[in-house]
Amino acid sequence: MIMNLSYCFVGLTMTQQNVVVSDPKSGINLTIPVKVPVSMSVTTATQKPTPGPGSCITVSRKTLLEINGNNSARINSWVEAMRASSPTHHKSTPLSDDLNSWMVQHPSALDMFEQIISASKGKQIVMFLDYDGTLSPIVEDPDQAFMSDAMRATVRKLARYFPTAIVSGRCRDKVYSFVRLAELYYAGSHGMDIKGPSKGSKYKKGAQTVLFQAASEFLPMIDEVYKALVDITKSTEGVRVENNKFCASVHFRCVDEKKWGELAQEVRSVLDEYPKLRLTQGRKVLEIRPIIKWDKGKALEFLLESLGYANCTDVFPVDIGDDRTDEDAFKVLSERDQGFGILVSKTPKDTHASYSLQEPSEVMMFLRRLVEWKK
Repeated sequence: MIMNLSYCFVGLTMTQQNVVVSDPKSGINLTIPVKVPVSMSVTTATQKPTPGPGSCITVSRKTLLEINGNNSARINSWVEAMRASSPTHHKSTPLSDDLNSWMVQHPSALDMFEQIISASKGKQIVMFLDYDGTLSPIVEDPDQAFMSDAMRATVRKLARYFPTAIVSGRCRDKVYSFVRLAELYYAGSHGMDIKGPSKGSKYKKGAQTVLFQAASEFLPMIDEVYKALVDITKSTEGVRVENNKFCASVHFRCVDEKKWGELAQEVRSVLDEYPKLRLTQGRKVLEIRPIIKWDKGKALEFLLESLGYANCTDVFPVDIGDDRTDEDAFKVLSERDQGFGILVSKTPKDTHASYSLQEPSEVMMFLRRLVEWKK
């Protein structure tokens, strides 16, 4: 049974102790090493002896924060973010009411298709597409996230009429191996690795393909982090660590939720050794990325500039994605007051997107309607 203990600190000499913090929402117990006073008297209903070095004590969250500053707060915030990123967890309020209210603010792009086309009149539409959860379904094994032949054919037709880019958190080579369309632009690692069409695009300027890598100097560091993450998480059942070249991804879709706190702690222990890297959150994935001012929004702006639309008023960018990282691109479009973002989601989420689609099948329907309209 977990007890909340009251501490009276009467000494200054510190010793290392393992502290268990209980999360009442998920039942997750986090074991966190902290420094506590050696001369620490513990008062409970019955007196307990002072714990010896290496033993385990149980404290309340408030006490832990007082002892260890932001350490547990950071872990707890990561666990909350991991829980929030799961599309299988819904709020306790009636989902239908939430969804109806949210849909008023973010209506279906299929229902609003005519209004979208009207807004793009006289402008060049440029398409930006996420991959996982947008062109392909979210699957348990990230290596099996194949797009359908029908979706590939649709994207191929789309690229005939509009400049089209795939902007993904995946390694650029990996996402290309899934899509296999040489006429597209590809921005991997959340836009940190960009390459233009190798053939078949009438929008390509000059003989050279666009090639931009925003964080090349971090490649050796990311390799080190990837190896460290593989090693430290090897005993966690269901975890998948992926080297996406400019970022390292820890997929926890198949990890028991009661192990999320332990996993977050392991990832944090690796991240603490690399102050030039930061953690970001996606759909059931933790990602360690360089601390640089570059994201999917920056990649969108770079690609627009590469296409000659940097300061043009006659361009209409459309960005479709399902992930938190897509919000950077949605925000850019909102601030530019050009084009719009479309969030792919079945549940209400805070978003800068103007419209919504529920799943990849609806994305394909929307893209097909664009093609038919342009014909």
